[in-house]
Amino acid sequence: MTRCAIYARYSSDAQREASIADQLRVCEARAEREGWQVVEVCSDFALSGSSMLRPGYQALLELVRRRQVDVVLAESLDRFSRDQEHIAGFYKQARFAGVRIVTLSEGEVSEMAIGFKGTMGAMYLKDLADKTRRGLEGRVRQGRSGGGNAYGYKVVRGPVGRDGRPSAVCARPTRPRPPWCAASSRPSLPAPARSPWPGS
Repeated sequence: MTRCAIYARYSSDAQREASIADQLRVCEARAEREGWQVVEVCSDFALSGSSMLRPGYQALLELVRRRQVDVVLAESLDRFSRDQEHIAGFYKQARFAGVRIVTLSEGEVSEMAIGFKGTMGAMYLKDLADKTRRGLEGRVRQGRSGGGNAYGYKVVRGPVGRDGRPSAVCARPTRPRPPWCAASSRPSLPAPARSPWPGS
């Protein structure tokens, strides 16, 4: 019987966690129609397709390299990656191992699909990066933060330093080192994410 691994991924908090269950449901139905035995399910939750450093994707690559599956099934090619180089590399490794890649959108994946979909994925990532930069620039031009706060800083609404003097935070580096600096590496103090502070 043909051994099948299913891969599913959703990329951001804007998508629902149920997206994984939906992808698995339609892929399992396809595998059943084809008579394939699903031996492994790999998935990545809220992880971008622009990176290969995803636990589910790495587990899938290992299955392919070890020839433990005959077919890899996913909803579409962009579930594996949106990066042209990554898609081509994944296809090359699968082909070398004699593993077929099948998606519900593209059918059995060929060099032609890799070329077209890889290009489309690369264009999508560039467009997304441009829009993200534009949005961050707009926030900064409005006097708002372009990202998260640095550790030790807080959000202050309204004008700051109107009297022309630097705030206490800005002046701190020129004064003698305060006691809390030496203690900041102690595990007992909370880190920015409220988890224990790692020793340095």
